[in-house]
Amino acid sequence: MDFGSLLTAMVTPFDEKGNVSLERTTNLVEHLLKTGSEGIVVAGTTGESPTLTTDEKLRLFEHVVKTVAGRAKVIVGTGGNNTRTSVALSKEAAKLGVDAIMAVAPFYNKPNQEGIYAHYKAIASSVDLPLVIYNIPSRSKVNITADTIIRLSKIDNIVAVKEASGNLDQMAAIISGTDEHFHLYSGDDGLTLPVLSIGGQGVISVASHVIGPEMKSMITDYQAGNNQRAAEAHRMMLPFMRELFAAPSPAPVKTLLNDLGIAVGPVRLPMVPLNSREHQLLTESYTALKNKQKVQDKVSK
Repeated sequence: MDFGSLLTAMVTPFDEKGNVSLERTTNLVEHLLKTGSEGIVVAGTTGESPTLTTDEKLRLFEHVVKTVAGRAKVIVGTGGNNTRTSVALSKEAAKLGVDAIMAVAPFYNKPNQEGIYAHYKAIASSVDLPLVIYNIPSRSKVNITADTIIRLSKIDNIVAVKEASGNLDQMAAIISGTDEHFHLYSGDDGLTLPVLSIGGQGVISVASHVIGPEMKSMITDYQAGNNQRAAEAHRMMLPFMRELFAAPSPAPVKTLLNDLGIAVGPVRLPMVPLNSREHQLLTESYTALKNKQKVQDKVSK
């Protein structure tokens, strides 16, 4: 299945009391669709999935599917470190019309590679939906090796991986060892262009919440062979992307969305809001990027 090249790992909008806000979710989804997202990932890391109840996740899944109404792919996070729970949530999600499920590597348990393989095989075999592997060793404390991902790719409905290992050598090995129907997505905004250059499909992004058109343009330029322009865009956006993750995500991107008038509310504990210095640096970085883009636009005209 082709999910596109620019997908957004969507924040979960809360109201001011910290409850899931479906109204704000509608507004955010419409914003993402208008700014270039070809797919939306619900209840992933950026969606604060560890703090969401199963009922909240299912209500979000259903609401996003209805709001998107076929205009983009909807991929929902059903993974965890309990295989039985992940299977049960995946089965419930399958009833709601989602396009695919995404499952994070089992965290805390620290299984070996055979345990990781068995975990994903159990989830994949429980539903007919496409499954996206989510490898993020910095949070899960286990790395899904290239060999394991290649092995998993041979299961019919395991169709892609979100690679947030930051290891381009590993990503290249995965791309080389899987067939053309299996897609690799960068899980790091700052590696979008390097991943495309080694044969990756695109990115599952956080920055696209606020610079979606710019990221879409960079990807389109690269795909069209305008490598120099894509590289210039990458270099221009990179300082902002770094600042967007200077504090624990998703506090920075939620702060910026709220500042831009796209209300998504606060983060939930144990995440905390940005302090004043973090907020200032983020705002300055975003403003600097926008000013550079204005200058470049004038030059290009």
